[in-house]
Order: sequence, then C-alpha cells, then structure tokens
Amino acid sequence: MSDTSISLKKLENDQLHLPVVAGGATKSLKHESARMHVSGSATYIDDLPEPQGLVHVVPGLSTKAHARIISLNLDAVKAMPGVIGVLTHRDVPGHNQVSPVGKDDEPLLAEDEVFYYGQPIFAVIAESRNVARKAARLAEIDYEDLPAILNIAQARAAGSELVWRPLEMKRGDVDKGLAEAPRRLNGRITIGGQEHFYLEGQAALAQPGEEGEMRIWSSTQHPTETQHMVAHVLDRPSNLVTVEVRRMGGGFGGKETQANTPACLAALAAKLTGRAAKIRLDRDDDMLMTGKRHDFMIDYDVGFTDQGDILAVDMVLAARCGWSADLSGPVIDRALFHADNAYFYPDVRFRSEPLKTNTQSNTAYRGFGGPQGIVAAERVIEEIAFATGLDPLDIRVRNTYGTGTRDITPYHMTVEDSIAADIMTELAESCDYRQRRSAVREKNKHSPYIKRGIALTPVKFGISFTATHYNQAGALVHVYTDGSVQVNHGGTEMGQGLHTKMVQIAMHEFGLAEDRVRVTATTTGKVPNTSATAASSGADLNGMAILDAVTKIKGRLEEFASKHWDVTPEQVHFLPDGVHVGNKVISFPELTKAAYFDRVSLSANGFYKTPKISWNPNTGRGRPFYYFAYGAACAEVAIDLLTGETRIERVDILHDAGQSLNPAIDIGQIEGGFVQGAGWLTMEELVWDDKGQLRTHAPSTYKIPACSDRPRIFNVQLLKQSPNKEETIFRSKAVGEPPFVHGVAVLQAISDALASIADYKICPKLDAPATPECILRTAEKLTAQKPDHNF
Repeated sequence: MSDTSISLKKLENDQLHLPVVAGGATKSLKHESARMHVSGSATYIDDLPEPQGLVHVVPGLSTKAHARIISLNLDAVKAMPGVIGVLTHRDVPGHNQVSPVGKDDEPLLAEDEVFYYGQPIFAVIAESRNVARKAARLAEIDYEDLPAILNIAQARAAGSELVWRPLEMKRGDVDKGLAEAPRRLNGRITIGGQEHFYLEGQAALAQPGEEGEMRIWSSTQHPTETQHMVAHVLDRPSNLVTVEVRRMGGGFGGKETQANTPACLAALAAKLTGRAAKIRLDRDDDMLMTGKRHDFMIDYDVGFTDQGDILAVDMVLAARCGWSADLSGPVIDRALFHADNAYFYPDVRFRSEPLKTNTQSNTAYRGFGGPQGIVAAERVIEEIAFATGLDPLDIRVRNTYGTGTRDITPYHMTVEDSIAADIMTELAESCDYRQRRSAVREKNKHSPYIKRGIALTPVKFGISFTATHYNQAGALVHVYTDGSVQVNHGGTEMGQGLHTKMVQIAMHEFGLAEDRVRVTATTTGKVPNTSATAASSGADLNGMAILDAVTKIKGRLEEFASKHWDVTPEQVHFLPDGVHVGNKVISFPELTKAAYFDRVSLSANGFYKTPKISWNPNTGRGRPFYYFAYGAACAEVAIDLLTGETRIERVDILHDAGQSLNPAIDIGQIEGGFVQGAGWLTMEELVWDDKGQLRTHAPSTYKIPACSDRPRIFNVQLLKQSPNKEETIFRSKAVGEPPFVHGVAVLQAISDALASIADYKICPKLDAPATPECILRTAEKLTAQKPDHNF
C-alpha cells in the first residue's frame, strides 16, 4: 500500500462487501448503516418525525465566568409571541443536579451563582426553535462579579481547590534514583485541550406518556446514566424513564456525560407542558456549554545514563478541570496510568493536580487522559535523545517493558505481553526509517526555510474502565420462527462500527448471512443498567454478552435437535449451508420453527463482566486493565519556517488489533484516530479571553483537520498473527482509543524538523498544539540559542 486509496481498494477486494459466514466474525463486513450514511437516510435525533404539538427548548447562558446572580428578569422572554414558558431551577421537581459522580457540584440550571461563561441559567420553551433562540437573548440579568480562575497557572497561584482527590503512583525510591543518576534533567510541557466537534450536536427529544412515563431519544453514549439523570431531575423511579439511541453523529467522549443536560431540559419541558419537547443546541451554544479534552501542564524530572537508560522519573500532572468534577478524576488518573507509555521506569512517582477553574467542566475525550500522559512520556524520551546525541528510536526501544523482567508498572500491574519493541523494530524496517532519517538530515542542510522531520513512536494503551464496576455488559437476543435474529445490547453506535461487529458475532455463531441478523436501537427498556460506550470497551463487553446469549439459545437448539433427530448434541453444528444434525442438513428456519412448536425458548439474556481486573485508588495499585493494545507510527513532516505551516508528508502505522473482528472497520478507526490525534497536537487550539469567554466557539474560529491535512502517503497495517492472549471476543483487541495516540508521532516529527535549526544539539521543547504561531515562536528561540544560524 502506498496511500489511503490503495489501502481501501485492497480492503474492498478482501471481502469488504461480501456476506460474512463461517469464521466471518474476523472478516471485513461493510458498516451496517453505510448505505444510509451516504444516501442521507440514516436518522438522527433531529431527523425523527416531530410529534404533534412538539415544543422546542433553548437554554439561556451565563455571560460571566464567575458571579453572583443579583436578579433575573425573564418578563421580556415570557412576553415574546410563541414562548410557552421558561424553566429555572425552581421548576425542577426533583434534584437539580447532573453530576455523573454524585458530588452535587453540577446544577442543571444555575441557582444563585454562575461558575463559567456559558453555564445554563434558564431554558426557554417555545413553539419554534427560532423563537426560543431569540427569546433567550431578552433576559435581563444583574451580576455581582466574583474572582475567576481561568487556567492552570492562575489556579496554582491562587491555591485553587481540587475537583477530585489527588492520586500518587509510585514504585521504588524516586528521590534516591534521581540523586544517584549519572545524568539528570527536568522540564515542563504544556498540552492544549480539544473540542469534540461531533458532526451531530447535542440533541434530545422527550415524549411524556401515561402515569408519569417519559421516553427520551438522546444522542448519548451512556443511555443508562441519562435515564438516571432524567429520573432524578423529575423525581421519578427509573422504570418510568426509557432512553433510546439508534445512532449518534459522532461522540468521541463528548456525549458520555454532556448529553445529560439536554436530555433533562427536554424532559422538564415535556413534563411542564404535557407535550413532546426537543432540544438541539446551536453549535456556538454547544461549544460554550460543554466540556473539552483536559489541557495539562506537566513537570518532569528524569535521571538516566549516557547510554540512554532511564533510571528514575518524577512527574506532576496538573490539569484544568473546569468548574465541576464531571469525569476529571478518572481522566487524570488515566493520564497517570499512561505517563509511562511503553517504557519501564525503575524508580518512578506520578502525582496529579486536578485543578478547579471557572471554565467549562472538562470531560471524557477519546483516550480519556491517556494521550496527555503519553505526550509527556515521549517528551522525556526526546529530552534524553538530545542530551545523549542518540537516535530517539534507540532510546525508545532500549527502555520498553520486558516480559518476565522489567515488567511492573508504576501502579504495580505486571505487563505480561510487552511487544512494543518488536512492533517498533518491524515498522522501522518496513518503512525504511533509518535511511529516511539520514536523508531528511541531508535535505535540511540545503534547505534554509523548508525543514523536514521524522519520528517513530509507540503506544501501549490499557483497555478497561478504571471504574471497575463499569466493566460489565448485557444483551438480549431473539430468534424468530422464520430464522431471523434480532440483537439488542447496551452499547451505542456513534459511527465506529460497533453494531456491525455485534451483527458479525451472531452471524458467525448461528452460521447466518448478513441479512438474517438485525441490531435494534439501544434502549434501556430492553437492556438495563448499561455501561457507557467508552474506554474502547464497546466490542469487548457487549460482544461477549451477545456471545453469552447466543450460546444459551444454541444450547437449547442443540438439545432439541439431538432429541428430535436422535443424535448427540455434539453432532449438531451451525454452518453457513445450514444446521448439520448428524448426517442431515436442515435450514436454520426449519430448526427454529420446529423448536418453537416443541415449546423451546428462542430468546435469551446475555451478561459479561471483565475478569482479572481490580483497582484501589487509595493505594494507587492494582490491575486496572484486562490487557494492553500496542502499535507504532512513523511520521514524516515538512514545516515552513517563513509561515510556520506544517505538512504531513507520510505516515506508516503498524497496529495491534489482536484477531481483528473487522479489518476494514478497524483500519478506518486507525486512520480516523490518527488524524484526530494529529489535529489535536497541531491545529486545534482553544482560546479563552481574560473574561473567561471561549473565543474559539464555532467552525469559523476553531480549526479541525480537513481532507488536505491528511498525510500525503498513508500506510496502515494490522499486526499479523497476534491474537489477544486474553479471552476477549474471538481474541480481538480494542481499537477505538489507542490509534488516537499515533498522532504523537507528528508532534515529535515537527520537533525533529525544528531541531535542525540548531544542528540537532538543542531539544526544541515544543508544546502542543504546534500551531504555526507556536512553531515560529519555537524556531525563534532556537535561532536565538544558535545565533550563527542563517534563519
């Protein structure tokens, strides 16, 4: 493969559009909604037929970062023609809280105080969305300004409170290790946040029913949590609230908790009016209201040898968390979990500072803090490489975890299958890294303004929720008498192909063709108490739950067939050409219909909980992950020292997906994850003014990668013959979040290009995002440190 188009052509030839049958749970099958996506017939919340009498809801937002509400005059809002009513916190019959962690620090609607610019204070209910939007601007609010803390530096200076308990992970004696190390260095890296920028914004539709019932259609990654939030706000039991999700137009973590507020506001409006209510946030309001990826300031101190062996690492990871806890605690914990990336630190200490600020409450984002920790780990490698004059790749390979030795993480989990060094070595050979690195350096000698850089970085990413109780899933499978199958599970589809993989599991087990299995919308009415579709666990958890349900049904059918046709259960096999019963081959519909007449149950619940895992946040020890996913990326870039612009010339990725359930979908996830990660680290910049207003709150001011920003040459390969050593669904590995980290190779390649300014003798210490302005500032500093350079 030489580029993306060729890789997709190869996948198309590799049964991309062929039915998946025996063994088909590990073959490429087109996305179950692909045709609807490209034809525009796939329905999202705003596409649903509007019930008669539908009302529209629009929130009114704070224009202060931190202030006391002196008065709130909504008379002009209520008087506008078409306005039906206005919701305030006084209209909440239950608990005016949407904190996902139960800290009661996140009111649905502000009460006496606002804590960030964009906080919902009230919500307008109107006959049309346009009327509601216009009316929301008519509110008269008097504020008393209070001190506002807007960033990490201000929070530290003010001694800001923490939104979550700080965590320390340590092993060995880091102070002694640093003091006795032959060489030592320290530094700081700042890493920006990121807007989710899902294509479908936050949206919800609520329809009241009889006896207090409320049905919610929500663009949420966590239907059960949304169900619970609506129930608490309405002061009703959960059995009166049903949440349904057919699909989302993207989530990336931004709809794990942030979807709760729109759903609750729609439900409140539906309760107040007795009519169906819909909310669809305007993009500006969406970006002003909702949390982002956490930005970090990370201080590091590292001891090492002349040969580049890391001896001790001490890190303090401070994060801007925003005004409430939200998911900041587990996000920052995961940053600590991944601050080692693929490297063994003999003596190590990681500490967190989850700082409270008067900004949006930062939340889950693809990788959930892990990418920020990995960026810091790669900065440490880069610093050591410049200090020793060695190739960063050699430092990386030299310091990876071993298997059976040098295998204990800072949180005291044993790494049982370290393959990072092998993957880096294989990728370096296949992409000709060494020769290309030499060629890049030679080109830079003769190119004063266009500088090239190259870097090869690994990823070791832990898979499981660190909140152990979330590592469970349920499913409900129905087999009908015509032999068709309906699959229901607790995971949500946001474009990642989860439903497609779940179809494949049922197809494989029953020996059916694609058109005989149907996945329904995710609903709390069929599968209760679901976990969020997050932490890359969707296929792992729900796939095993579906397998459990299917296995139960197959067991009943095998028992029936063995009695009905006088064979042993071991002689019953479900294959693509039918069900083999001894010497007979009967169709699946024939079997299911006969079983039905014999009163055999053709429906089953499935359940799965991840084994082996445990985590104690009080001690900072345990086995929080079931397994690790690995990979490596080599990126080559060119930067223009006159404009600061970056161009990604070539990217090669080798990724470990275990025994891939669907290579086409997994490669698509890898490509998309890489581009999103590279965008975060190079162009996506969040900017707040000194009043706490987010200035990058629309597509006009916030830049995400476009088609032209993808690598000119993009080679992606799945690691061959690498089934998961743990008993996951068909020995596959998660592939949602780990590929995001491959974007780190681009940041390192830009740094490598900048280093040529000072003849590769000074570490550029490039912060993220490496926007053109950041690149020019860094280039200017390097030039000042080497004044004889012709820049």
